[in-house]
Amino acid sequence: MFETPLTVVGHIVNHPERRHVGNQEVIKFRVASNSRRRTAEGGWEPGNSLFINVNCWGKLVTGVGAALGKGAPVIVVGHVYTSEYEDRDGNRRSSLEMRATSVGPDVSRAIVRVEKPGYTGPNQDEVPAPAAAEIPDPAQADGEPAAGDESAALPLSA
Repeated sequence: MFETPLTVVGHIVNHPERRHVGNQEVIKFRVASNSRRRTAEGGWEPGNSLFINVNCWGKLVTGVGAALGKGAPVIVVGHVYTSEYEDRDGNRRSSLEMRATSVGPDVSRAIVRVEKPGYTGPNQDEVPAPAAAEIPDPAQADGEPAAGDESAALPLSA
């Protein structure tokens, strides 16, 4: 069977939903990837959008469930496929879905701390200190960015 690999960079647009399917767990969420284009005048205009349903199985369930939520900037890698179904009116429909192989926060749009036994992170002497304007507001611990700020501190557990 041929699988179509895909990487999506975007934001989680709903609260991840954790379920049991047989004796396995799955966590599902929807990602929006929005582009924008520069206009001839030098401004920006919205481009195309992609919305995709993401299914996470195995070890991803624990990591995603512990670290990511609605609004989180993410990078999702996996295999994409079309899911076909009938709606309430009996019409045939299809949706784009992805079975994720890797999910993580987009560190270009968030500050994260990795928590993993045996991993201590970079040596503090090797990491440049952020400027005062880059330090996130501790009051924003819920993962929501401060007004006008695109970055947010997100915990990440593995």
